[in-house]
Amino acid sequence: MLPPDEGIRNCVSGFKRVVGYAEQKKGNLSLEMLNTRDDSHSMKRHPGYQGNHLDYCMEIINQVGSPRLGLLFDIYHVQIMDGDIIRRIHTCGDVINHVHLAGNPGRGELDDKQEIQFIPCMEALLEIGFKGYVGQEFIPTGDPLSGLTQAVKLCDV
Repeated sequence: MLPPDEGIRNCVSGFKRVVGYAEQKKGNLSLEMLNTRDDSHSMKRHPGYQGNHLDYCMEIINQVGSPRLGLLFDIYHVQIMDGDIIRRIHTCGDVINHVHLAGNPGRGELDDKQEIQFIPCMEALLEIGFKGYVGQEFIPTGDPLSGLTQAVKLCDV
């Protein structure tokens, strides 16, 4: 893994090479913070991923300085690595351009076995004026359609 400053410089350089195209085409790029801690399943952990904290990703986004580069705010990964989800939604709000959801622990359905309170998270997104998409990214443990239906109802605030 690169030293943090070198990793940021490399990412900023790379994003600056492509963000102009996104600006020209009116498309958006998203940088996702991923966790490097949950090693209970290959779909839950990203060993060696340098962007494993919000401050690191925000530094890259701020240095690139384009409204076409935003943050993919994955509530599951943020909870594992940084916590303090609602405050972080507010501090990152101006650059969040997509949201992912999954329960923690286990990246499971959004049910009463999870430590994350999703209704307050959705309300915080409304408070910051978020108008983008929220993707359900949990790993179903039962009927996938039932889990998705439950998640959509829970997030409809």
